[in-house]
Parts: sequence; structure tokens; C-alpha cells
Amino acid sequence: MSSPSKRREMDLMKLMMSDYKVEMINDGMQEFFVDFHGPKESPYEKGVWRIKVELPDAYPYKSPSVGFVNKIYHPNVDEMSGSVCLDVINQTWSPMFDLVNVFEVFLPQLLLYPNPSDPLNGEAAALMMRDRAAYDQRVKEYCEKYAKAQDIGAVEEEKSSDEEDDLSEDEYASSDDDDAVVGKADP
Repeated sequence: MSSPSKRREMDLMKLMMSDYKVEMINDGMQEFFVDFHGPKESPYEKGVWRIKVELPDAYPYKSPSVGFVNKIYHPNVDEMSGSVCLDVINQTWSPMFDLVNVFEVFLPQLLLYPNPSDPLNGEAAALMMRDRAAYDQRVKEYCEKYAKAQDIGAVEEEKSSDEEDDLSEDEYASSDDDDAVVGKADP
């Protein structure tokens, strides 16, 4: 059986070689940020969040600490601290899991299937139970306001059209009607 430090190193390298942007904090392998995109076909789809991950000395035998740095509207995420209420990380963690599982399975599942009966954000839970359409709209508003790739320093890779690539931020932001916006002519 390999030591926790070797396993930590291996899991971190596996995460870095995946499609996630990983930014180390300090020089150790204990703390780092990961840029996480919301799951497709969900109200979180266009959002990008910076997730702070802290690995305990006993990782993988003890679960990582995972929290959203920028705001997200979700019943199981504390809006102020970014703490996540997720059983698989908080209570049922197993050394069989790794960091890639957190970003490819656990967090997408959390966003796709919120649990309003065990909330950290009571307002989000109540709105979700009372009016799902209004909840989805609030999620999208938070994505627009707090979860843009450029806001967290990530490279925005997915543009919805080539036309947007040619627009300056001011041209894009000043438009009231997306159809009325025309990109700059090619030289």
C-alpha cells in the first residue's frame, strides 16, 4: 500500500492531466484551486467556479475539504463561506475515491440533484421547493453575475458563436438586443 503523500501526489497529477485548470497555493500539495464548469443541460451550465481544495495529511483516508470561492446559488452550498454539504465528501468518503471523482462525479451530481431537505442555504432550498422555475432563474442570474470564466481568471474556451469572439466587452455589454450586435469586420 502506498503512502498518503504518494497517493496525494498521484491524484493531484491525475487531476492536472485531466481537463481541469489547477492552480497551486504556496509550494505544497495541500491546497489548490480548481476551475469547475457547471454541468451541461442544467441551470448551472454556463457557470465557472473556482473551487478551493484542501487535502488533509491523512488523504486519501480522510476526505478533502472542498468549497466554492465565487458565489453559487444552491441549497447545499453555504452562500457566504462556499462550504459544501455533500455526504460522499463529508461522511461516506472512501480511499477508493480520488480527486477526479470529486470534479467529474460528486460536484456535477450535487449541482444536478440538489437536496433541499438538508440545506446550507435555506432561502435557495425554500425557493426550489416552492417554485422550481424561479429557482432555476435565480441560479442563472448568479451564474451571470458571479460565475464567469474571466471573473476567476480562467480562459473562456466555449463561446456560443464566432461573432462573439470579435466583440469587445464594451460592444457586447452595451447591446440590449444580441441580434442587433454585429462583430467587427475582418481586415
